Amino acid sequence: MSGGNPEVEIRKTVTVVEELLEEGGRHLVTPIRKVAGIAVIRNPFAGRYEDDLSELIDVGEALGEHLGRLALAALGGDLASVHSYGKGAIVGEDGELEHAAAILHPKLGAPLREVVGGGKAIIPSTKKTGGPGTGLDVPLHYKDAAFVRTHYDAMEVRLSDAPRAGEILVAIVLTDGGRPWPRIGGLRVDKVKGEDGLR
Repeated sequence: MSGGNPEVEIRKTVTVVEELLEEGGRHLVTPIRKVAGIAVIRNPFAGRYEDDLSELIDVGEALGEHLGRLALAALGGDLASVHSYGKGAIVGEDGELEHAAAILHPKLGAPLREVVGGGKAIIPSTKKTGGPGTGLDVPLHYKDAAFVRTHYDAMEVRLSDAPRAGEILVAIVLTDGGRPWPRIGGLRVDKVKGEDGLR
């Protein structure tokens, strides 16, 4: 990655598109898509303790834009279609959970919000330590109001060869809708005020 961004050593990127056509024995008129933009990167702090994690914080900023664009393109590139978002990371066994936190929390959100054209709600996240093939359920909710129950969901990401011991798998997930056939009540998208990122 270039253009003023930190050097991120990416081994591979993967885009996953999940398209739901039927749920509960009923066909959806409009399929619901979940997409994941995934990068497997070298962990510069694998195998050693480091107080200053600013390098990974800057990597998070670069990946927020890069993976956000990758996921948005897989969703069709239309900003108006983005409903939900989420983020997550798996740290290989020679790293620490704090390495994932450095990527996901301080700076990743702002460029992701810019890519998706807004997003007042907090970006839900998850992190864990694991080896190749470890699954990660990336939590999702509506991008402009966290309390929209119809959009409480998740997408599992898993790569058979990642993360290796000295790597970190980073994922951003976007959707173009909530769960099919929601019927548990609560705030709906058409009633969102969008003032505080909650309701």
